Amino acid sequence: MLNPVQVSNVLDTQQNISLNEIDHLDEQLFQRFKSRFVIQPSLSRLLVSFQANKTRPIYRWYKFKEAFSASLVEHLFHKCGITAGRILDPFAGSGTALFAASAMGINADGIELLPIGHEIITAKQILDAEFTPEDFERLRQWAEMRVWEQSETRLPLPELRITKGAYPDRTKEAIEKYLGACQQENSRVRIVLRFALLCVLESISFTRKDGQYLRWDYRSGRTHGKKIFDKGDIPSFEQAICEKINEILADISPTHRANLFPAEKLQGEIRLYDGSCLHILPTLPDRIYDAIMTSPPYCNRYDYTRTYALELALLGTDEQGLVKLRQEMLSCTVENRAKDLLSINPQWTRALAATDEQTLLQAILKYLEDQKAQGVLNNNGIPRMVRGYFYEMACVISECARVLKPNALLFMVNDNVRYAGASISVDMILSDIAEKLGFRVESILVLPDGKGNSSQQMGEHGRKALRKCVYVWRKL
Repeated sequence: MLNPVQVSNVLDTQQNISLNEIDHLDEQLFQRFKSRFVIQPSLSRLLVSFQANKTRPIYRWYKFKEAFSASLVEHLFHKCGITAGRILDPFAGSGTALFAASAMGINADGIELLPIGHEIITAKQILDAEFTPEDFERLRQWAEMRVWEQSETRLPLPELRITKGAYPDRTKEAIEKYLGACQQENSRVRIVLRFALLCVLESISFTRKDGQYLRWDYRSGRTHGKKIFDKGDIPSFEQAICEKINEILADISPTHRANLFPAEKLQGEIRLYDGSCLHILPTLPDRIYDAIMTSPPYCNRYDYTRTYALELALLGTDEQGLVKLRQEMLSCTVENRAKDLLSINPQWTRALAATDEQTLLQAILKYLEDQKAQGVLNNNGIPRMVRGYFYEMACVISECARVLKPNALLFMVNDNVRYAGASISVDMILSDIAEKLGFRVESILVLPDGKGNSSQQMGEHGRKALRKCVYVWRKL
């Protein structure tokens, strides 16, 4: 068996890397981690996705489709005895880990780049801790009396190029009257009313979030020459917003609040940092967290700045801001340019070296570059994206090891991916890098049912299930 240096030398001298060679290196790595893989029947796709949040008060308000469920956080924390202290989620999203930990009496810090995540978390915190009985009564009046319909003030609905024509004319007019009427309320009520609007934007629009982009209904007039997509019934603005406000009011009734936050257990404090974790993590002190619970963007080309464009536009993101957000995100889209990681933090040389030495990854990168040179990739940005993803994740892992207390656990939800026929074992590659940066891989919990591939991948390379896992790493 070749050692890593010999494998690297072989890769350097070969003109092309074949899928068989990648499979061979993958199998070698699998043999090393074989004992750590644990098929976990209790981890369903429902639990490890937003689906389990759909029926839970508070968590169900905004359908942040990339989130894991609060039930997953509770399951893992209970199983591993995490009952106190402070946890971190460096990719906080809509704050599921933060609120689930807080409800268990655990303090929680989150880092989030996208404004939509901040808006969701802030609104929930205000509803939980700052809303007065008068504020609640005012919300009821909005739902019952449709306050905005009497408003003489309209605020223009902010748009981006990719959101123009997203709503029926009558809906757009109603949104603008709603926004105008919101200006007459105090800041707490205004934030919650805007949050309720964010929760219904997709449902009342001609669009649907579809992974890498917004899919447009044929009634939008933006589908010329494209496959016809019929979204089905689109509710009126009045119906959608009143139902959402009433859902919020129902979920924060005294009965629900007693179930969410039992009186005998104090809520944990929630702190939220605004920005990319690549920039925020290096500013945090050493050894301050008792656990990390997170799910980074997957290496799957999903562009959140497009799928959440309606929400970002409403929150005031302009064209320049959209481009800036896209580049600051972890490299997970084909439009991400390479980041100068050492200029962000000169201490990351070890993390970058660990990634350089990961032979399976380097073989995959060489293969993708070969495919690009042959002109067979469906997008030439894929090799750059995959490279950026793993090098940036190595830096994130390095920082996570630094800020965790010794013996503390890190939980990470992630998917394996496939490009040009090459299955990329994200779980093993990141686990191998993690072991070089201060972690021990306790287990890789595998969902019983694997994830499929795109129809294009299956058509060209056959159907092959990809692992969806929860990594459990322990800080040494």
